[in-house]
Amino acid sequence: MSQEDRRDSRLALRLLFGISALTALLVALLVLAAAVSLPGLSDWVAVTFDDGMGLKNAALVAAIVSVVLSIVFALAAGEGLIGELQFMIPGFFLFFVFFWLMLAWIF
Repeated sequence: MSQEDRRDSRLALRLLFGISALTALLVALLVLAAAVSLPGLSDWVAVTFDDGMGLKNAALVAAIVSVVLSIVFALAAGEGLIGELQFMIPGFFLFFVFFWLMLAWIF
């Protein structure tokens, strides 16, 4: 191993330790910020989500979010409109309607 290879190896190791330390510091600061703001955040959550959404609103929101996520996943996978997207959305709606009606019937 030449002198230049050792120098490059030491530099890479220093960079690794520096970036790791910086990442650990950032995570520690995020945890500290979450711990400090948790009591106020829990009061807000208790007041805001006390009554719930209801079955109808939850079903609508779940359907919209699921369709948007399916589209994003299909586009991110590179399939786009030519690939499986035209089969994913109708399949999702059949899946969603089946479970939505089964839950409404059972409960």
